[in-house]
Amino acid sequence: MMSFLKSTYVGLVYVFLYLPLAVMAAYSFNASKYSLSWKGFTLKWYGKLLSNTTLLDAALRSMTIAVASATVACVIGTLAAFMLHQYRFKGRKAVFGGVFVMMMSPDIVIAISLLVLFLGAGFTLGFWTLFMGHVTLCVPFVVATVYSRFKGFDRSMIEAARDLGASEYQVFRKIVVPMATPGLMAGWLLSFTLSLDDVIISFFTTGPTYEVLPLRIYSMVRLGIKPDVNALSVLMIAITVVAVVLSRRLLKEK
Repeated sequence: MMSFLKSTYVGLVYVFLYLPLAVMAAYSFNASKYSLSWKGFTLKWYGKLLSNTTLLDAALRSMTIAVASATVACVIGTLAAFMLHQYRFKGRKAVFGGVFVMMMSPDIVIAISLLVLFLGAGFTLGFWTLFMGHVTLCVPFVVATVYSRFKGFDRSMIEAARDLGASEYQVFRKIVVPMATPGLMAGWLLSFTLSLDDVIISFFTTGPTYEVLPLRIYSMVRLGIKPDVNALSVLMIAITVVAVVLSRRLLKEK
């Protein structure tokens, strides 16, 4: 009986999480353009999507920003996590607390703060301000993810490498990075996801010359959800699933 209840509970959780995605995927094949009633199976919305240069350009910009900001945030966050784990210095607790404050702060607060900073510094809103905003968003999550991986390290390996004459750079490159690879990949994927679907920070930190996909979709769905938007969302989910499967295989091989 207990096993049945557990299985039922887990099944309901998965239905709650994935039913909206399944419905969206189903309607991306619906022949009806304006009605929610099923009018037959079709692939024409995927063909229309390939000819929608506005959406494709926005998707390419989002992918570019997501990859770039996730990579830079992963580098900065890994170095910060290593510093917080390895060294004891004045203000360490304040830095650690600041990381979690940034993680828990509402996006709207971070977005307005960045907007004030960029305008005060005289920056023109566009690619670079959006890029810096997304890096700021992602770095705390990378720090927390990678730091948790560092907590499981055997510190004697690092100390032994230093005793054998390895420099700090050699210790970091040949010992720390290989051991922290699962945490690095998790932090990168998390940052990529956060950047790819961010709306609030993107809205405040980008300009009219650099429109990303979440903002484009937001402006479109205010007038009604179109089937080609559903088709694009299905393709994005497929890309995400492929990335996760590949990362799991890499981790298993490692």
